[in-house]
Amino acid sequence: MSATLATASYIGATILFILSLGGLSNPESSRRGNLYGMIGMTIAVLATVFGPNVTSAGYGWIIAALVVGGGIGLYASRVVKMTQMPELVALMHSLVGLAAMLVGFANYIDPAASAEFTGAAKSIHEMEIYIGILIGAVTFTGSVIAFGKLSGKIGGKTLLLPGRHWLNLAGLLVVIWMGREFLQAESIADGMTPLIVMTVIALLFGVHMVMAIGGADMPVVISMLNSYSGWAAAATGFMLSNDLLIVVGALVGSSGAILSYIMCRAMNRNFISVIAGGFGSEGGAPASADGVQPAGEVNPILAAETAELLRDSKNVIIVPGYGMAVAQAQHTVYEITKVLRDKGVNVRFGIHPVAGRMPGHMNVLLAEAKVPYDIVLEMDELNEDFPDTDVAMIIGANDIVNPAAEEDPTSPIAGMPVLQVWKAKTSIVMKRSMATGYAGVDNPLFYKDNNRMLFGDAKKMLDEVLTALKA
Repeated sequence: MSATLATASYIGATILFILSLGGLSNPESSRRGNLYGMIGMTIAVLATVFGPNVTSAGYGWIIAALVVGGGIGLYASRVVKMTQMPELVALMHSLVGLAAMLVGFANYIDPAASAEFTGAAKSIHEMEIYIGILIGAVTFTGSVIAFGKLSGKIGGKTLLLPGRHWLNLAGLLVVIWMGREFLQAESIADGMTPLIVMTVIALLFGVHMVMAIGGADMPVVISMLNSYSGWAAAATGFMLSNDLLIVVGALVGSSGAILSYIMCRAMNRNFISVIAGGFGSEGGAPASADGVQPAGEVNPILAAETAELLRDSKNVIIVPGYGMAVAQAQHTVYEITKVLRDKGVNVRFGIHPVAGRMPGHMNVLLAEAKVPYDIVLEMDELNEDFPDTDVAMIIGANDIVNPAAEEDPTSPIAGMPVLQVWKAKTSIVMKRSMATGYAGVDNPLFYKDNNRMLFGDAKKMLDEVLTALKA
């Protein structure tokens, strides 16, 4: 393939990637967006493999790598459940960071890769390598820790080391100093020492940064790591003089940064406070026995009584949370929705931007269960409707429906926009126990006079509700 044809293919792939991002911004066009992305990636891979920079001697290795990587990807896509999607995304981000690191080191130690650069161009190329490995290392270990937290292999509790901000500042200063030493090195051997020192510090920083971030901020962490992986890919593109990698990396990096901003705004947080950590430090631990408890007692309710309330309602809003995902209850929720709509009940879903463990988590689960897109609404579109709602049913959500965010200025989540379910005539919260949510903050909603608690596994309880509705 000629260089001109390869460039034209890259332009076509770039356009498809942009269309893919546009499609993924809306649930109704998300399938089309995914298709654009797959076609664009296929074109990009073929244009690279058969492009002028790859010789026939390397085809065997490339085909072997494609078979192994494609096989692992196919296997993962078949066995990973939708509830495991957040940790899979984090794991994929770690692979992007690892690839950026390996490409950076390989590019530096290969004399042929840097032979064409002299003078200022050589310094710029080495700076690209240094920054690429730096971002890749932070992304790699940060994503691995995020994977551990999301999968439950690492607790959600934060690790707040004494003087952690000073440790981070000291690490940054050492990285800058090592960068100076790296750029002044006269040989590859001389440059390896500062490069390795920087890599170790970056790897440790990735661990320290995400370990210090509480469970409630995990949706922000996922979008933040998504941004990091994009910038790592862009840095790799600069190292390899690959225009497509630069453009696609910039697209992913900027979109991830925008998504991080949206997530932070949805939680009334700023990016620096997320990185500083500390919010959601208990990781969903039970409420402290000696802490200040909201006044009142909980009012339990049975599945049959829940079905009766739903049947007699005109307007119902369902608020899904991570508990629904864990219980794999989305399909039963759809069946209940279908039965109620057939009876003339106006059923809608209220989605908080940070519900679940990654951005759009609830939208994905509901789409998988074939819930109609037109009844799945964002928080801002529904909050004014709760006073006219007969039943607000909360399935496994906690922090996103906590009235303390609006009513208690001393609460750790004060100011965080929440779904105002307590304004409905009756709210029903489905939980296994009275444990707090991922932010480790108790929820006064449970003790309100118009609230009912339906305890038990969400899937089992919803099956009983569905049976009662059909009876």
